[in-house]
Amino acid sequence: MILVTGGAGYIGSHVVLELNKTGKEVIVLDNLSRGHKELAFGDVFEEGDLQNFSFIDTVFKKYNIEAVVHFAASSLVGESMTSPEDYYYNNLFGSLNLLRAMRINDVNRIVFSSTAAVYGEPEHVPVSESAELVPTNVYGETKLFIETMLERYSNAYGLDSIAFRYFNAAGADADRRTGEDHIPETHLIPIILDVALGKRENITVFGNDYTTPDGTCIRDYIHVTDLASAHVLGLEKLLSGQRGKSSYNLGNGKGYSVLQIIESVREVTQRIIPVVEGKRRQGDPAVLVASSAKAESQLGWVQKHTDIKEIVSTAWNWHQRRFSK
Repeated sequence: MILVTGGAGYIGSHVVLELNKTGKEVIVLDNLSRGHKELAFGDVFEEGDLQNFSFIDTVFKKYNIEAVVHFAASSLVGESMTSPEDYYYNNLFGSLNLLRAMRINDVNRIVFSSTAAVYGEPEHVPVSESAELVPTNVYGETKLFIETMLERYSNAYGLDSIAFRYFNAAGADADRRTGEDHIPETHLIPIILDVALGKRENITVFGNDYTTPDGTCIRDYIHVTDLASAHVLGLEKLLSGQRGKSSYNLGNGKGYSVLQIIESVREVTQRIIPVVEGKRRQGDPAVLVASSAKAESQLGWVQKHTDIKEIVSTAWNWHQRRFSK
């Protein structure tokens, strides 16, 4: 069986759907603080928190777990800067409990949900895995430290791991079974879709004087189903005998500005999207685009949904189903 922590969340639920296709039995573990039970698509659901070591240890003793896919974490960049203690405690202590339970119960394979935030403000784009790791926020710091923990556990205890560093996950399941549903919502595309549905009056563009063609930030948007497929490939690589710790970027490899995303939503939804200009947010790099060549060459990863309008369309289909009632 495969244990998926945070498996009732946005990315976790998509990964579970991909794992279901492989015939693997899946245990979804989630405390439902940010996840949604109706989006837990595993064979078994365990509600609980990684802060509770006895709970997680019981889960490992209850099931025959061969590997873990670890998503459970606090993940809001702004919140991490105003509440750093919460992020250090939840992300680091929770992950340490998980790794301890794995070691005690002789489970030595884990796929870890990391982030492009470990790079901070990279000097060169597209960003490769060899770029300097200098996170500029607490969220990125916690993810980088967990990657360090995986390295140390590999050296000391023989843990085998793959860490995926995401850029901007976007879109939704083509069959509208799951998609983004965050409280609060901080991601650009669902916020614009809220405007399209009339749930918000406008979208604020934070800064229009960046050194980019239209003055707004450029980001790399990867379809969440493509992201999920990489996790299945990573898990297969671990189960087939990969040793030690490896890290991979996951991104589209294409950059789209904030204004380009807004225009894409206008075209897909055929709705009016009013825009308000705001000040730059501290620490926002002008351009963040991934190089995913390593994942493509070493894992055989192939993206199937790279067109931004297709990505937006899947998100819009889900958004209407979930939020237009």
